[in-house]
Amino acid sequence: MTDASQSARADQAAKAAQVKEPAAEETRRTSLGKGGGGSGDPASRGRTTIADGVVEKIAGLAARDVVGVHAMGSGMSRHFGAVRDRVPGGRPDVTRGVKAEVGEVQTAIDLEIVVEYGFSIRDVAGAVRENVISAVERMAGLEVVEVNIAVSDVKLPEDEEEEPESRLQ
Repeated sequence: MTDASQSARADQAAKAAQVKEPAAEETRRTSLGKGGGGSGDPASRGRTTIADGVVEKIAGLAARDVVGVHAMGSGMSRHFGAVRDRVPGGRPDVTRGVKAEVGEVQTAIDLEIVVEYGFSIRDVAGAVRENVISAVERMAGLEVVEVNIAVSDVKLPEDEEEEPESRLQ
């Protein structure tokens, strides 16, 4: 072997060592950072809990968006809700007719709806189910295991509005 070839090999070995050394340091830094608890995926630092009421609001709004849904809740809850809605400063109760059970990663939802006359109850219920599942999974990140729908009434075209008459004149 000539001195020139030995020198060339020595240069290549030195370059290889320089290339490997920073990579090894980088690996050490990365593994120390992940194991040290100070860095890593920020989304995994801590826990997020979602209240039942949050899921109930999302589901209630999503159900009301479906064409063919006249109202939510039973007759009495709608009656009291109409009175409450008329109180100055009162807000509509978007959770009326909605009950949710929320776990860490899953939720189950029960809805009570009033369907407008002329709409297929099966089609309206299917559309409500799809809309609620989509909204809750997208917004809350929870798996919706079931959406149970109870149709409590059908709104007939000639039915009077359910708001109670005011005693004040």
